[in-house]
Amino acid sequence: MKRKEFLLTLIKGAALSPLLAANATAMNNNNLQFIQLWRHATMTLTMNGRKILIDPMLSPKDAMDPVQNAGNTLRIPMVELPFTPEELTSQLSDLDAVFVTHTHRDHWDDAAINMLDKGTPIFCQPPDYEKIQGAGFLDVRKIDKEIEWGGMKIYRTKGRHGTGEIGQKMGEVSGFVFQINTTTVYLAGDTIWCPEVEEALKKHHPDVVVLNTGGAKFLTGGPITMTPADVKETLRHTGEAVVVAVHMDTINHCVVKRTDLRDSLKTTGDAGKVFIPADGEQVAF
Repeated sequence: MKRKEFLLTLIKGAALSPLLAANATAMNNNNLQFIQLWRHATMTLTMNGRKILIDPMLSPKDAMDPVQNAGNTLRIPMVELPFTPEELTSQLSDLDAVFVTHTHRDHWDDAAINMLDKGTPIFCQPPDYEKIQGAGFLDVRKIDKEIEWGGMKIYRTKGRHGTGEIGQKMGEVSGFVFQINTTTVYLAGDTIWCPEVEEALKKHHPDVVVLNTGGAKFLTGGPITMTPADVKETLRHTGEAVVVAVHMDTINHCVVKRTDLRDSLKTTGDAGKVFIPADGEQVAF
């Protein structure tokens, strides 16, 4: 399938009904696969009949102090989750697993720790194993390189959460590749464009690439997540894959908004190659 045709499928799939989404696992239809963006980097991936929560930040609007040294004092998250409390409870009740790329509070917050069932399988990078286990979770599994789970092969990838001193302070981060016979989905995680991302694209040849954008940065140092320039560079290496951009309009140090990314992509004719979902929107593939 060509990139343009695949993107049209994604756009049409955005209209999936909540009922269909809620019953995806029960239907046991391995051909039904989609991503639902909740907010920022928090999303569910429904693939091979499994519902997987990625990077849960579940705090209500304004519940947390702002990211410091960001040039503003906006409390975070700056927007609510796109669910009522009852809908959120329902969403969390039928999870098969949670994957955490790293434990910065905009990817793993106290609300998630308190709300998630302690028996839920939590997959993480090795440096975060003890922290998550110490929060009372009973089934924490660290991924060094790859695992098989839920009928899928899952690979951990690496990235760079910034450069220089800032990048070192941000610590180790990971992405994940989910692969079944017909589909490969690559969640890059909190990273800028770097050799590690290029290597993951070359190795896994993903059909869908999810990028954490927003150009997050502090008053000093360079960006720590992808900028529009990084997204465009990624596009040069994705072949016919569809790129989905998330991680915007929620945290006070993410300076690139959805509108900014769309405008930048238009200047180079790349707007049709990137899908930018709204909070709560579903992307089917």
